[in-house]
Amino acid sequence: MKTEHQRTALITGANKGIGKEIARQLAQRGFAVFIGARDIDKGRETSEELCRAGYESTFIQLDVTDPVSIRTACGTFSQKADHLDVLVNNAGILEDHGENILKLNTEMLDRTLKANVNGPILVIQDFLEHLKKSPIGGRIINVSSGVSSLTKMDTYAPAYSISKTALNAVTKQFAGALKDHNIAVNCVDPGWVRTDMGGSGASRSVEKGAETIVWLATDATQSETGKFWHDKQETAW
Repeated sequence: MKTEHQRTALITGANKGIGKEIARQLAQRGFAVFIGARDIDKGRETSEELCRAGYESTFIQLDVTDPVSIRTACGTFSQKADHLDVLVNNAGILEDHGENILKLNTEMLDRTLKANVNGPILVIQDFLEHLKKSPIGGRIINVSSGVSSLTKMDTYAPAYSISKTALNAVTKQFAGALKDHNIAVNCVDPGWVRTDMGGSGASRSVEKGAETIVWLATDATQSETGKFWHDKQETAW
């Protein structure tokens, strides 16, 4: 049975952290939310938690490093909804907190690029037909990072930083390719957020980290596309 909600959103990596908070806030705004997650137990738990709170939420197993998993997730989605309004590419990995580019393990770099760059590309490609069917115009938001900015980049986490810079380029490419399809594509620096990745000492709550992403998904004008955002303001590449 397909959702009767007028607005739908899919968030990858939505079983915890910023992704879970994005799903919660979008559900509060009347979206049917699809919880994309690799971990079946945690994904179902998050979806059921939202359902108990009175929202419509559906878990879809989705491993962004596995092309077959992405295609299968797209097939599952098509059974539950006839269009997709918002896609948030939130899933990602950070393995190199203490690494240095001089001794960077390129196998780790490959894993990071596969999850943080290849994954979002494949998810967008596979779900594009659903986004094109959005009656209000599709929106794609890629969760990037402040460390991706070439203006500000130093030596922190080279594999992660490089991958997020590449994700920014992916954002620009898709924004250009989809400008005639009424699909806005943007990327967001959510700031240093208290998550498993950010750590308990981070300066921001998940609510604050999700704020600009949810704004782009809901309140920003559809004409805003191909930009890098932080706290609802365009920021330096």
